[in-house]
Amino acid sequence: MKKIFYYFIKYTIRFASKCYFRNIKIIGLENIPQEGGILFSPNHQGAFLDPLLIGSIVNQQVTSLTRSDVFGGKFQWFLSALKMLPVYRIRNGYSNLRRNEEIFDKCRKFLCSKESIIMFSEAAHHNEYYLQSLSKGSSRLVYEAQVDSKFPIYLVPVGINYGHHTKPLCDLHLVFGKPIEVRDFLDDSLSKAETINNIREKLKSRMKKCIWLPNNDINYFKRKKLINRINTKMDFEDLKKSIELINIKTEKKYKNKLVLKLLLIISYVPNLPPLLIMKKILSLFEDVVFYSSIKLTAGLILFGIWWLILYLLIGIYFDWIIALPVVFTCILFLYIRQNLLYFKY
Repeated sequence: MKKIFYYFIKYTIRFASKCYFRNIKIIGLENIPQEGGILFSPNHQGAFLDPLLIGSIVNQQVTSLTRSDVFGGKFQWFLSALKMLPVYRIRNGYSNLRRNEEIFDKCRKFLCSKESIIMFSEAAHHNEYYLQSLSKGSSRLVYEAQVDSKFPIYLVPVGINYGHHTKPLCDLHLVFGKPIEVRDFLDDSLSKAETINNIREKLKSRMKKCIWLPNNDINYFKRKKLINRINTKMDFEDLKKSIELINIKTEKKYKNKLVLKLLLIISYVPNLPPLLIMKKILSLFEDVVFYSSIKLTAGLILFGIWWLILYLLIGIYFDWIIALPVVFTCILFLYIRQNLLYFKY
């Protein structure tokens, strides 16, 4: 039953993401090894949306390591079915940190059995484009797994590049980098700590190649403005190079504020109930990094139910012939509204 649920969610997220993002460009799928254990190491800018996206795209089932405070209670079965394991942090108490060894032991066994894992080497999510400092967790895990494994273990860098961190209909560039074969780092002349540091440095270098804007330097905010809906239409490498050279333009502002506000109000009305509920749900989250995750998952349910109710009500009380065009009109108005939100003034 859990396996069926896993694949149901996998293909549902694959469908929902095609609706949520304007365009999805997947680069480097051929870099994913076809043998051995694999640890995917993505940057972490989208809360629980990040592992869902990767899990929906790669062919194999993937176990993901997730913050421990979401586990337990009535959702435990679903988290287990989605192959999620808890990771404990200092804020969860020092006594709980020891429980990580049990989790990492499971992960080592998965990798030695040629299974796949997602682990966020940045350790915490954020809403900036540059790569944060990497922890040693993922490098240590693949090193220890490789020491115990007769099969090769790979560390695959992944870049998740969102055209916007909170708004739908942005572009997404999902980049799978060149894999790191861990056994290449095994050297009897080096200590365990030195080897793990070498793996981490290689991972950092490879992850930066998968990200539009990898460095937080003096020109970071100037370069950040170049990430917009016009420029993200470009191919990944072209955009990455152009951002680095700062040779593309920022978005122009929309001059007529009154017209834009009027259009936004009109486009809001046909889908008022689900939009109000969504607004209420988002208000429960102080961390804006969760916004895209909530909008994609909750939006799939809220708008689906609203359009179904609308279709049934119009069909039953008026005419089935006009029910479908009305629903299509609501979908069109939502699409128009989401595009209007990108106009700046």
